[in-house]
Amino acid sequence: MAVPGWPAVLTEGPVMLRPYRRSDAAAWSDSRIANERWLAPWEPVAPGPWREMNSTWAFRAVYRDLNRAARAAAAMPFAVCYDDRLVGQVTLGNIVRRAFCSTYAGYWIDQRLAGHGIIPTALALAVDHAFGPGMLHRVEVNIRPENTPSRRVVEKLGFREEAYHHRYLHIDGAWRDHIGYALTVEDLAAEGGLLSRWRRIRQT
Repeated sequence: MAVPGWPAVLTEGPVMLRPYRRSDAAAWSDSRIANERWLAPWEPVAPGPWREMNSTWAFRAVYRDLNRAARAAAAMPFAVCYDDRLVGQVTLGNIVRRAFCSTYAGYWIDQRLAGHGIIPTALALAVDHAFGPGMLHRVEVNIRPENTPSRRVVEKLGFREEAYHHRYLHIDGAWRDHIGYALTVEDLAAEGGLLSRWRRIRQT
């Protein structure tokens, strides 16, 4: 079955989004383990020691599950690379088509590269791809209120705050509230896409 928009490689300067490879296991694990304190409070992950759940062995299951979802047209999982180094991830997941044509975006970045505009650029690339070749109409992002760096990403890009979801996801040992943000194709029609908007923002 043909999957709209997948696989794909997206680039903007030194930022590249591409499908994961089996050979990414060591880089993925190293980054995830080094960033436990940065990532663990925000991610809905399976219970278990962080080092074990983010080992090179764990990557095998992650890789298999992401590829299975991509083949089923339920997700577009991108490794985020900066100067050819794997530094994070952007996933367009829970894709529903027909009358909904919507997806949820999630992302993470190695803290050592945070604040350099990599994730806003990566998310803008992914959203434009979703609205173009991906043939989707809406992208949603749900973020814990306390996660200021992640909220700053979507707010800089002009995502619209739409909802407050009480006890939305079980994360870090409890059911956590989330703020819902979203964009639709119509929000960007006059701007030439989210990447064009982001370029203009960076120039001001």
